[in-house]
Amino acid sequence: MIRTILWADDAVVLIDQKALPGKVRYLTLTDWRDVITAIKDLTIRGAPAIGVAAAMGIALGTLQLTETTAGGFRKSFEDLCKAFAKARPTARNLFWAIERMQRLFAEVLPSGIAAVKKALVEEAIAIGEEDIGINRRIGLNGKAFIRDGDNILTHCNAGALATAGYGTALGVVRAAREEGKRLHVYVDETRPVLQGARLTCWELLEDRIPATLITDNMAGFLMAQGKVNLVIVGADRIAANGDTANKIGTYSLAILAKEHGIPFYVAAPLSTIDRSIADGTGIPIEERHPDEVRHLHGVRTAPEKVQVYNPAFDVTPHRYITAIITEAGVAKRPFGPSIRRLFKPRQK
Repeated sequence: MIRTILWADDAVVLIDQKALPGKVRYLTLTDWRDVITAIKDLTIRGAPAIGVAAAMGIALGTLQLTETTAGGFRKSFEDLCKAFAKARPTARNLFWAIERMQRLFAEVLPSGIAAVKKALVEEAIAIGEEDIGINRRIGLNGKAFIRDGDNILTHCNAGALATAGYGTALGVVRAAREEGKRLHVYVDETRPVLQGARLTCWELLEDRIPATLITDNMAGFLMAQGKVNLVIVGADRIAANGDTANKIGTYSLAILAKEHGIPFYVAAPLSTIDRSIADGTGIPIEERHPDEVRHLHGVRTAPEKVQVYNPAFDVTPHRYITAIITEAGVAKRPFGPSIRRLFKPRQK
């Protein structure tokens, strides 16, 4: 299994996703500021992976704090958390991880600074390990939606590389494959930085899962030809009513799927669901640098002075979503009460 990020010898070790597919390279980050840079420049990306990276980065930064008083230590810790919160605005998992680390900090601080540092490192490691287990449960909950012989369309990368390991949307694919189902995946290239072409295709080939790469504007044609049985994507933030923010281009796919009568599934952990936001209009959408569109891997593909609009995500209204697959179960319409039920403690 691909391990995207892990903690080793008081450092954050992560796969350099910018180097893929040409080179598999792991980076060892010993400065918490480098973890923030890695999140910002897409060295690590995918909402669950960003959450794990934030937790480990905060643990790393806390180890390096030199304050000896509780008040000074608390202030520096909060400044550290604020710095991570600015890394990427859309991924709910980033803020979920920060909030979890903040709660633990407050709980352990009365036991002393050394106890806090130890506890935060253990918590960050636990978040990474938990993520893999969560993804496997998402796969188990979603594999029934894939029939033997299905052709699946996916967008961007919601695989092991977008998580600590195994994946969300690709976790469902992997679980179906592990069950022995024959399947095939169509992979949108996912402009402007080609996460589908570079990352999803690499993962699927590594796992020997049959895959075909298509350009983003081919999806409707494939659907019209009857070559797509279902669409599965990940998510960066899901509102309380089921509206879902995911990589730009997801909304278009959802509309195409609806037009062609194809089920459209979202696979994501509960930590991606933001119940404080009523609907998709409240989801912040990150806008990235214009050069991501003007250039492709350092080669200019558009006039240097042309204006560019480069939102990293769009929002798919819940009416286009067939189901949301999580580790706690599957949410279906009406999504509001269905999502609320997922958060209720399960009876033992």
